Amino acid sequence: MAARKLSVRGPTVWIVTDLRPGPPTWGLPVPAALPVPAALPVPAAPPAPAARPAPVRTALTQVEFVVVDVETTGWCPAEARITEIGAVKLRAGRIAGEFSALVDPAMPIPPDIEALTGISSQMVSAAPPAAEVLPAWLRFADGCVLTAHNAPFDLGFLRAACGACGLPWPAFAVLDTVAVARQALVQGEVPDCKLATLAAFFETPTAPRHRALADARATAAVLDVLITRLALLAIRTLDELGEWLAIP
Repeated sequence: MAARKLSVRGPTVWIVTDLRPGPPTWGLPVPAALPVPAALPVPAAPPAPAARPAPVRTALTQVEFVVVDVETTGWCPAEARITEIGAVKLRAGRIAGEFSALVDPAMPIPPDIEALTGISSQMVSAAPPAAEVLPAWLRFADGCVLTAHNAPFDLGFLRAACGACGLPWPAFAVLDTVAVARQALVQGEVPDCKLATLAAFFETPTAPRHRALADARATAAVLDVLITRLALLAIRTLDELGEWLAIP
């Protein structure tokens, strides 16, 4: 099944773009992000309040998701740190906002990680620290269902970073697109449930490339298709999805 085309032009960098469209219509083209000067810093802000829980009985087509991806200096939150955060706010099949920021990890980026992501120590040397970026990201994600592909990795780093900055971790509802894909797809449709595999299979407009915003966009497009698959299985609300995922 091909994905509905989610098209976003021009990533916003170091800034939050939160679009406020009119009444959402499932499947309409995505509004382009507003142009923002790339050099604007993330504004300092007080710690974000605890996230408002998403209503579990809301139809999945009306739930507000924030799809997040992080790039890091390594693989373990106890030893590595975040270098980039990208997030896409998805509402009724349309991109309602984006968040993208480089983060100064205050440590060197290993050569193998630089080769993988293209993010160098020089690129992040002038970026704001996590203590400045995270409150803005928490406000952006407030009240949404936090979604990621292989969520334990991304959320593990975000939790650790918030803890290191003295920021409480909100009580987010969490959705892992890996878990959904493994149960929603028919056996043999794809060889695995890696993000690159699913993005190619669903023909997402943005291919993952180990950059946070690009990977978040690809995950959002995959999620959009999976929600359609879930409807065919008569799974239409968050609580129905939670019960279905809990079935062995």
